[in-house]
This record gives sequence, structure tokens and C-alpha cells, in this order.
Amino acid sequence: MSTTSSKNYGEIAARIMSLVREKSPLIHHITNFVVMNDTANLTLAAGALPVMAHAKEEVAEMVGVAGALVLNPGTISPDWVEAMIIAGAKANELGVPVIYDPVGVGATKYRDECAKLILEKVKVAVIRGNSGEIGALAGAGGLVRGVESIEGVRDPVGVAKALAKKEHCVVAITGKRDIISDGERTLGVDNGHAMMKTVTGTGCMSTTMTAVFNAVEGDRLIATAAALACYGLAGEIAAKRAKGPGSFRVALLDAVYNLTEARVRSAVRIVEL
Repeated sequence: MSTTSSKNYGEIAARIMSLVREKSPLIHHITNFVVMNDTANLTLAAGALPVMAHAKEEVAEMVGVAGALVLNPGTISPDWVEAMIIAGAKANELGVPVIYDPVGVGATKYRDECAKLILEKVKVAVIRGNSGEIGALAGAGGLVRGVESIEGVRDPVGVAKALAKKEHCVVAITGKRDIISDGERTLGVDNGHAMMKTVTGTGCMSTTMTAVFNAVEGDRLIATAAALACYGLAGEIAAKRAKGPGSFRVALLDAVYNLTEARVRSAVRIVEL
């Protein structure tokens, strides 16, 4: 297994971050009540524009002007699942990348059934989840309680590759080392900080960051790895300034907003696996 980089991923991540700020893409979220404010502010801090539109009567029209679509059924309901499928189908028709966060999959039968339905009806570009969620989604183990991963998969690289091949998309398993695979290529991201586990919604925010970068970069693997590296780097910076979870939450948004290309070039840690 190689852990040496044959590309300048710092330069690549800095370029994508700059492109986001230049283009300010609209990110359409169908997401949960818990994280709406945080993910909207994260979108703005990254240089993009957020919209939270859930009504099935408008989602197809809204996604028509979006750069990416986030599907996050954290506070799930039948109406929202229907809206996700309508929006996802329209996004597929228009070539808008769909970023799917399978929040709490493995916790209840209903969540598992909805995840299966979404993946049957919508071609997703990226699936981003924690180890327990991805393991449950892939049928490879993993234990989820509520929406938290209690037990992850033993072989995250193998599980990410297998699920990516099955769904023909990029799969990102976030954790101490983020694992990102398109089924052929696999990257690891080593940026991040333990403080990111102390605030609810940081996983959902990483999904939003993934959508932001995929809105301007067509290589889904590279865009996802770059997004998670920049977000993790912001977490490292924020942790140095924070005195606890409350101040960390504020510092994280500030760190994303204030990321410089020079800092990204020198400090992102992306490796080839």
C-alpha cells in the first residue's frame, strides 16, 4: 500500500477552493432540521450560496439553478424522501451532482428502506458518511445508534471501494483518516481534529463542503478529497483557538472563511492508497 503522493494535492485543493470563491455556486440542500443553520453558514463561509428548499412542489425548479444537490435525511419523513427523489431525478437529468449523506442508516428499518429507495431512484455522485453508516449501507457491518457511529468497519478501504463500484459513484468514509474511493482510485485525508466530534452537525457540514467543491470540479474523487482536506484543516486551525465546543463551532466557520491558498497548499494532507 502506497502512502506517497504522485500529485501536488495541496495545489489542486487550493485551485478548487479558489474556483468556488470565484464562481459562488448555489448549493441546494434538502437536509435535516438540526443542521440547516450550520450547513447554510458553512456554505457561505466556503464562498458558495446556500438554499434550503424541501417542498416537493419546488425542488425540481430549484435544483435547475444549483451547482450541486445535498440529500441529507437526518430528520427523515415520507414527504422529504419524496422531495429528495424528485430533486435527485431532476439533478440527474441536468447533470447536477448529487451528494448523499446517509444519516443514521443502520439505526432503524425505516432509514434503511429509505436509503435503498433513494439509491434505486437517484444516481448519486458522492456518498459521504461515517464508518458505521457506510458499513450498514454496504452490508459490511458497522453499528449506528441514533445518528452516531458506535462501531465502524474493519476494512474501510475495501468497503469504500466495493460500495463505490456497486453504486458507480465516489464513496467517502470520514473518520480519523478519511477514505475516499471511486472504486479504482483511493485517497486518504489526514486533516482534522478530535474537537470536530464534540459539536453536532460537523459530519453534515463535511457533506456540504463536499457538495461545494463538487459544484466546480468534475473529478468527483479529487473534489471530495480536496473538500475534506480543506474542511479538516479548518478544524485543526479552529481547535487551536477554541476553549470548548461552543467556541469551536464559531472558530470552525471563521477558519473555513479565512483559509488561504498558501495555507492549503502547505498543510493539506492527502495520500494515495
